[in-house]
Amino acid sequence: MTVSTSPRNLEDEPGTVGSVEELARLVGDRRDLYLRWSRGPEADAGHRSRDALTGVELPGLSVNALAVEPWWGARSREVWVARRLYDYQHLQHRGGRRRSAWVFTGRECGRGPDNEPLIDQAEPVARVDRAVVDEARQIIETLADDWGSLARTDPDASGPAR
Repeated sequence: MTVSTSPRNLEDEPGTVGSVEELARLVGDRRDLYLRWSRGPEADAGHRSRDALTGVELPGLSVNALAVEPWWGARSREVWVARRLYDYQHLQHRGGRRRSAWVFTGRECGRGPDNEPLIDQAEPVARVDRAVVDEARQIIETLADDWGSLARTDPDASGPAR
């Protein structure tokens, strides 16, 4: 089984999200949008994610859900999507290659080893401009002093834990 990540037509580039507010509007009440740090839809086409620890090929692409959970209530959707970007921003540098945040839609086909959704039938919706990641960081860092992304780091080393 291969993952279909080709958009309707690869020559028709997906749009670009230019602000946290715009991303929040895009997400709205949708339950089928996911955030993926990637080199782009072309790089993901026909591929599946691998578990970095064991090397096991997963049944889909590793993503993070953008859907606003019901318990969030009427709180700011901008804060919700900012946190999704902020919590996983460390993935933009994973593997020594710069990655961008992308919004995808797709069919959940399982869970990865960190309980993240895996999707197949992935379709790119939009690329998230790098300035939006910076804006998200500013939003979250104004909310709490002692907060950080979910990057796994060894406190005695400067890079990710191995």
